[in-house]
This record gives sequence, structure tokens and C-alpha cells, in this order.
Amino acid sequence: MELDREQQEIAQTAARLIVEDGLDYATARRKAMQEHGGGRRLRETPSNEAIEDEVRAHIAIFHADTQPAELRALRAAALRWMLRLAEFRPHLGGAVWRGTATRQSIVRIDLYCDDTKAPEIALLNRGVDYETASAPDGRGDHSLTLIIAERNVELDDWVTIHLNVLDLDDLRGALKPDARGQTWRGDAAALRKLLENT
Repeated sequence: MELDREQQEIAQTAARLIVEDGLDYATARRKAMQEHGGGRRLRETPSNEAIEDEVRAHIAIFHADTQPAELRALRAAALRWMLRLAEFRPHLGGAVWRGTATRQSIVRIDLYCDDTKAPEIALLNRGVDYETASAPDGRGDHSLTLIIAERNVELDDWVTIHLNVLDLDDLRGALKPDARGQTWRGDAAALRKLLENT
């Protein structure tokens, strides 16, 4: 779908917020719409795919020299965590999976569990420091996110990892592709392939 001028401006602003501030798409879209007067004249807001196109354009202009190495470091960190938590069927999502991550990006890993308390117990048993956050899941319940901050040697910086704890039944719908046929997340084997090809 072709964007009109206002949609394009909102998508570009959202892309800047995603790349420079590490915001997720929904928050960046909302802030971008506020910056542009609330998008009152819009028929519809820019899709995630349209925003992602602008993210890629922003990276190509402002971060082409640093982003590939940063993305590789974040993907390697994600793979380490996915292997450590393999029993919870981890799938990487977000910018690190889609290839648009910079050092500001959060590593987002979905864990699919029979017992949603099990990942938290696993982290406690391994002596991992973490914080928790809760958000509405759209079904009248709340989803749990375990937040880990770790020092990344390759980036010489701190990286934030979000472990989103989901019900095992959610895995079926998680692998649906976007409008262009690309997946929104992938497992450790798929991530390893991406790392081998870069």
C-alpha cells in the first residue's frame, strides 16, 4: 500500500524513534502520531511493514558503518540465551530477528511454556538477576516479561534482554508470516543460519 504524505512522515518519525531510542513499534507509532498532531486526517496509520521500510532507510543513511556489527553482536547474544533456555522453546522476535537492530535495540525472546512460572524459576536457579514487567495480553489477562541487563563484550555496552513468557498454545500463531511472507520470529536453528550467512 502506498503511503500518503502524512503517513510517510509518521513512519519516518517512528523509524527514527525506533533506531535512536530503541522504542518498540507501537510506542514509536503513537509518539510519532503525537508529534504530527495526532494523525487526525489519516485514513489508517502506517503498518509495521511500512515503518520497518523507513527503519531500514534510516539505518542505511545514518548507521550503515556500525549497524551490521551491532546486529551480529545482538544476534549472538540472543542465541546464547536461546540455547540456555532451550527447554522453553525460545523464538527471537523484534528488530534483532528482522535485521534492523542497533545497539539501542532490545533483544526480544518469546518463551513458550506449559508452566509460565518455570522460566522465572530457571533464572533463579541459575543465579541470573532480572526484573519483571507485566502488560495486558489482549485477552483480558497479563503477560509476564523477565528483563535482564548484561554487559556485552563485543559492543562494550549493556544490552537489555526481554524474555516474554507465553503459553505453549501461543506458539501456533506465533510463526505466521507478515504481509510480505517474512516471519516475525524464528527459533535457534533459524537464528544460527542467519549468523552463518553474515
